[in-house]
Amino acid sequence: PGRFVDHVEWAKWGGLSSLRIYPTEAARHLATQPGTDGSARAAWAEVLALAPEADSPGMREQFVCHWNFAERAEPGKTSWNLEPWRPEVRPEQMVAAGCNPGDAEEPF
Repeated sequence: PGRFVDHVEWAKWGGLSSLRIYPTEAARHLATQPGTDGSARAAWAEVLALAPEADSPGMREQFVCHWNFAERAEPGKTSWNLEPWRPEVRPEQMVAAGCNPGDAEEPF
């Protein structure tokens, strides 16, 4: 495992793809701290090293939203899930949608 990402795995939900990112404890801790943009960039690089196909429109933005808010909103959530089919939206829309623009969060 990397410093911030333990592992990733692709899953299907209703026929749609979802990338499950399993953050390390270090990532979970840093994600609750202000001023960790550099660590978020390093974590995203780890995601891309494990799942290069995640480098698609909107996926990085979903990841950054999860980095900044998921651990505060739902501490210890098993995985941070990103979907390539979600629309690209402005940051404030991403936050308002709970990092899941375009449809509800998958139930796993």
